[in-house]
Amino acid sequence: MNREGHSDAKFFNGIEVEHTPAFGTNTLFVVGVQSNADIMHHIQHHPTGVEHIYFGANMSFPNPAVNDFDGWQLWEDMICPFLEAGIWCTLDLDVRSAEGLLESRLTEYHHFIPMLSVKLPYIKQLGYNATLKLDDKDFAATNPGVWCHSLHLLQNREVFTPWSKYTKDTVL
Repeated sequence: MNREGHSDAKFFNGIEVEHTPAFGTNTLFVVGVQSNADIMHHIQHHPTGVEHIYFGANMSFPNPAVNDFDGWQLWEDMICPFLEAGIWCTLDLDVRSAEGLLESRLTEYHHFIPMLSVKLPYIKQLGYNATLKLDDKDFAATNPGVWCHSLHLLQNREVFTPWSKYTKDTVL
């Protein structure tokens, strides 16, 4: 991700601005795979206390294949100790990795937030009738059906976060 001031960032602090269960919390953002010792160091030295850890910050999660055990294991080994300690944790991953996530142990924790990122460039140009379909991997394969949502209605101001809100963090 091309983000000014973050080209070499591994960690940064800020308030969670995305509208998830962790909205408004003091957050440690972790870019890529980092050691648990380094993460713990930043938690212990956070000026106001860490309530939430956001893993995969700056689009750094590599979206491993469903069966890429080693790729998923690196992330599980990094995140699970903090989930076990009762800390809210988010993993920002592309929606195409949702099935692989289900093969991990991360979703077993009630304070885990899977941030499923759906890239829709030029969303306003798709028009008023554009519809987002939450589908299955095949007909009647794993879900009871499909859910269709108007993109227009999903673009609600109450859940919108402008890019300017992402500029108030501190790179560590």
